[in-house]
Amino acid sequence: MESKMEVLSTVKVQYGSDLYKIVDALNRTLKHQDLMFGLALDKEDQNKAIFTIYRT
Repeated sequence: MESKMEVLSTVKVQYGSDLYKIVDALNRTLKHQDLMFGLALDKEDQNKAIFTIYRT
């Protein structure tokens, strides 16, 4: 069985130490709607984070 994730949106935002809490809340709340959220530090600018929305 193959699982494919589709990127719906990606945005670069100012990094904040509590951003992961928002991503965690979104993942817990919307996982039943086949949505997943990701957060990663920008490799080029550690003051920015890349927020991505996926459909699973």
